[in-house]
Amino acid sequence: MEQFTMIFLNFIDAWGYLAVAVLMGLENACIPIPSELILGFAGYLIFAGKMHFTGALAAGMIGGMAGSFLAYAVGNHGGHAFVQRYGKYFFVKDSHVEFAQRWFDQYGIKAVFFSRMLPIVRTFISLPAGFAHVNIEKFFFYTFLGSLPWTVLMLWAGMMLGEGWQQLTVIGHELSLAFVGAAAVVMIILYVRYKRIRKDRQDGELS
Repeated sequence: MEQFTMIFLNFIDAWGYLAVAVLMGLENACIPIPSELILGFAGYLIFAGKMHFTGALAAGMIGGMAGSFLAYAVGNHGGHAFVQRYGKYFFVKDSHVEFAQRWFDQYGIKAVFFSRMLPIVRTFISLPAGFAHVNIEKFFFYTFLGSLPWTVLMLWAGMMLGEGWQQLTVIGHELSLAFVGAAAVVMIILYVRYKRIRKDRQDGELS
């Protein structure tokens, strides 16, 4: 694994934004390359003055969205049997797909949003969304909504850690859980506020 890590880092160092887009595309297309590694190192390169934040963010998002669409298309057209038969050639484990499937079965399309911030699930969640033939526009909406804050967070963390950016590969799991928790709290607060505003409007119309 360490050998592959060095190949990825050298690729990003040499090709910059293109490499970030390609690797994020592969990660979201179910190739298990940690986004903490890709975006953390890109954040370090921003810190070192070799990249700009806006360019790295755009590259990460474009690659991630493209990879997500590819995985969705495979799930949508190939189905579970196709992934089981050919996934092993692309390092896709059945256990990881089943883990993502349980998330999707429990939370539906909203799992596409939350899972973008969780290890393992974020790499494979597009497959069960494709299996279920969910609406493509909703899929893209929730994918973008979940991917954007995660990409920003990883780049920012890499920048802040500077020379110690590799700590992200260790603390990435904890950051994921904390981020999902914070996102859940924000969504609950927004939902409660929405219900309260709607109730006040209804009361105003009746009075």
